Amino acid sequence: MSEETKLRNYHAQVWDEPLLMDLSVEGQRGILIPETEKEIKAAVGEAEDLLPSNMQRTRPPDLPEVAQPQVLRHFTRLSQMTMGNDVSNDIGVGTCTMKYSPKVNEALCCLPGMSEIHPYQDESTVQGMLEIMYKTRDFLREISGMDEICFQPTSGGQAVYTACAIIRAYHKARGEGEKRDQVITTMFSHPVDAACPATVGYEVITLMPDQDGYPDFEALKASLSERTAALLITNPEDIGLYNPRIEEFVRLVHEAGGLCFTDQANANGVLGKARAADVGFDMCHFNLHKTFSSPHGGMGPGCGALAVREHLAKHLPVPVVEKDGKRYELDYDRPDSIGKVRDFYGNVQVVLRTYAWIMSLGAKGLNEVAEIAVLNNNYLEKLLLAVPGISESYGEGKRRLDQIRYSWEKMTEETGVTSEDVERRMTDFGIQSYWLSHHPFVVPEPFTPEPSDSHSKEDIDEWAAVMKQISKEAYEDPDKVKSAPHRGITSAIDESAALLHEKCMFTYKKYKKVKAEEK
Repeated sequence: MSEETKLRNYHAQVWDEPLLMDLSVEGQRGILIPETEKEIKAAVGEAEDLLPSNMQRTRPPDLPEVAQPQVLRHFTRLSQMTMGNDVSNDIGVGTCTMKYSPKVNEALCCLPGMSEIHPYQDESTVQGMLEIMYKTRDFLREISGMDEICFQPTSGGQAVYTACAIIRAYHKARGEGEKRDQVITTMFSHPVDAACPATVGYEVITLMPDQDGYPDFEALKASLSERTAALLITNPEDIGLYNPRIEEFVRLVHEAGGLCFTDQANANGVLGKARAADVGFDMCHFNLHKTFSSPHGGMGPGCGALAVREHLAKHLPVPVVEKDGKRYELDYDRPDSIGKVRDFYGNVQVVLRTYAWIMSLGAKGLNEVAEIAVLNNNYLEKLLLAVPGISESYGEGKRRLDQIRYSWEKMTEETGVTSEDVERRMTDFGIQSYWLSHHPFVVPEPFTPEPSDSHSKEDIDEWAAVMKQISKEAYEDPDKVKSAPHRGITSAIDESAALLHEKCMFTYKKYKKVKAEEK
């Protein structure tokens, strides 16, 4: 990091912006809907006649009445108070692979051929979209080594849930559904790798890390039995370590009769370098809204593309895109399918962005993505470990891939400043707040940055310089950090209130009630 790296003289744009409902003025309109033509009205009749009486409202919905200029100003002001990739350095949102999404891909998604299609259209009228889905499927088959792909899951969590449903269907079809009731995962795999099998009904066994930071191999062997349904594992795990014995893990689970799924929500560091099928996995998934550049969207919209080997393909959700000669079609005739996990085909706009991103990079470019992501991560590691109060946990001296779970434990012990205090303070420098860690906090006072392939050296230098400055403040004036943010759109919240405080307002109805009580 250059000594010349300068911190921004940042101050957030703060608007005293009311809720849209509070901007409402009776009679205002943003658009005037034309009257229905007499001929159409005569043929169709009144709209309320098309609905059963028990489905009709007794009164109109309580919607804001706002003119176009007010709507435009309202949402533009809100956007000015929001951090994101387009306005801030968001290296800190670790495990989420925040990267730049080319604007040409957004333009593609806005084309009428994509934005105006309806999921109930006849297949003959959406051949272009089906072709994109089919070709993107082929790309991901090559990248993963798997045989079939499903784009229906909306998120990585839903992809893992779908995988668990397929695991259950597979063992049931073999007459072992009742017997195989345990799933094995690891502490530093994504939490969905434990939550989803538990939701499906499996007992979950979690392997803790050994002295080297890898999932305990002996614990795996001790956990295997005739009850083992599957192994669900993230690799590299959330501490950035790639398991060097992963093939042995897969082999032992297969010998015990279980299936193996690898969670590749964070595939950024292994693109073109390691294929799930080559290691022996039966299934994997990709978060297209992470690795493949679609905007993350804060819990959606996304696409957790699920990839499976041939022996599991029959259980995939319907429909599956097939090609008959030159025609693309949707195959619903799959009697062993687990059914649907989402309406229609999933978020096809995310698939389109993925297709465009892969086409623009090619095989060589995808390899370079992994190389730059790993290089960026190791460069940031060098800078951060020179900052007073920061340390690494697990796997000391081992090379990390796309992210690392660091700790502020030493600084907290010496100054009282916590990782959450740092998270709030960094926004005062115009930096997106970082991702602490998945719960439970096995690493004390954690933070998990991920400098993906689209971040420049200058971005990384700036991010590390902010950490260095906050560390300096913590040791010299800890109250300045603990009382942050000072230049953001909000002040520090009273955490004792938490989410159960009587004034927490999750609905407009509750908001009005609280405001009335305050008066």
